[in-house]
Amino acid sequence: MATAAPRERIASLDIIRGVAVMGILVANLPGFALPEAAYFSPLAWGGTSPADIAAWFATYVLVEGKMRGLFTFLFGASMLLVIDAAGDRAAGVHFRRMATLFLIGCLHLYLFWWGDILAHYALVGSAAFLFRSLSVRWLIAIGMGLVALQWANDIVYWLALLGSAARDTPAHVATWNGFAESFGVPPRAVIDANIAGVRSGFVEAIGYRWQYEGTPFAMLPLVGLQTLGAMLFGMAAYRSGLLTGAWPARRYARWALICLGLTLPVYAVLGSETIAHGFDQRWIFFASIVAGEVLRPITVAGYATALMLVIRPDSAVANRLAAVGRAAFTNYLGTTLMMTFVFSGWGLGQFATWPRAALYLLAPIAWGTMLIWSPWWLARYRYGPLEWVWRTLARGRLQTMRG
Repeated sequence: MATAAPRERIASLDIIRGVAVMGILVANLPGFALPEAAYFSPLAWGGTSPADIAAWFATYVLVEGKMRGLFTFLFGASMLLVIDAAGDRAAGVHFRRMATLFLIGCLHLYLFWWGDILAHYALVGSAAFLFRSLSVRWLIAIGMGLVALQWANDIVYWLALLGSAARDTPAHVATWNGFAESFGVPPRAVIDANIAGVRSGFVEAIGYRWQYEGTPFAMLPLVGLQTLGAMLFGMAAYRSGLLTGAWPARRYARWALICLGLTLPVYAVLGSETIAHGFDQRWIFFASIVAGEVLRPITVAGYATALMLVIRPDSAVANRLAAVGRAAFTNYLGTTLMMTFVFSGWGLGQFATWPRAALYLLAPIAWGTMLIWSPWWLARYRYGPLEWVWRTLARGRLQTMRG
C-alpha cells in the first residue's frame, strides 16, 4: 500500500502486493460470510460436507495466515521505501500517514467489517519506524526475536486451553468457552447474536460492532509482536534486494524450494490431523496459532521468492497485477464493500446462508474486477481513488491525480 508516484515505483513490489491483496480476499471470505468462529472451525458454521472440508483444508494449507503475513511483509517494505524517499522529512511523513491510516481503519472497522487490519497496521507501523536505520542482519535478528516472543505468548495461551479441557471448575469452563468463541463452537446464543447483528440495518450493525467487536487496539496484545516482526522482515527483504530483483535467479529458486518444501507439507499434516481429531479446538489452536507462528514467516519468504522467480515484469499479466498492487488500498477496502453488500443486512442479507465451499466462487469475480478496473483507472490517474484520499489527508493538501 505504498503511495509513491508511478515514476518511483518498483514493479516487483507492486506485482507481489497485487498477489497479496488478491490472496487476502480468499483468506477473508469466511470472515465476511460466516459467524466469526467459522473462520477457523467448520463445526461453528458453514457446513461439513466433503466439499466444505476440502475448502477448509486447502485454505488452511495455502492461504490462512500466509496472505496476511505476505501483506504485512509488503507493508513493511513499502513503508521503508516511503521513509527512505522522504529523507529529512521522514518522521513527519511517516506518522501523518500512520495517523491517517488509523482513522481510515477505524471507519472500516465500525462502519463495515470487524476484520479490519488497517488500524492495527497503523499502530504497529508507528513502532516499526524506530527500526528504519538498522541493517538487514539486525532487522532479521530482531524480527526473529519478536516471533519467538509471540510464540512463547501463544504457548501460554495453548497451555491454558489444554488445562481447561476437563471443564471441572467454573474457571476452566469459562476459559474453554472463551476459546470456543474463536476456535471452536460458541454457544448458540453467541452465534445467533452475531448473525442478527450482521443481518441488521446499516446503523444497527454499527452499534453491534461498537458493542461487541472490541477496539482498534484489541489486536495488539494478541498479534502485535508477530505483525511487527513481519514488517521488519519485509524491511529487510526490501533492503537486501530480495523484493527488487537484485538476487540471482538461482538464489530465488533455492529459497523458494527450501521454504515451501519445508513448510507446506507440515501444514498439510497439521490440517489432516485437525480433521482426524474432529476439529477439536485444541488442535485448531495448535495448528493455526502455535505451529503457524513458527511456520508462517518461512512460508511467506517462500511465497515472496517464488513470485520473484516467476515474475515477468513486462508481460500482460504482470502489468495487470502491478496495477492491482498500485491500487491495493482501494482494492482491499473495495472488496469489503463488495462482500459486505452481498452478506450484510443493508445489502443482499446473505450472511450465514452459504456453505463454505460456495464462498470461493466469489473470488474469481472479485479478482476479475480488480484486474480490469485497476489498469483502466491507473492509465488515466496517478493513484487509486483511496490512495489519493490517503495521500491527500496525510499531506494536508490536495494531490494531483493526473500527470
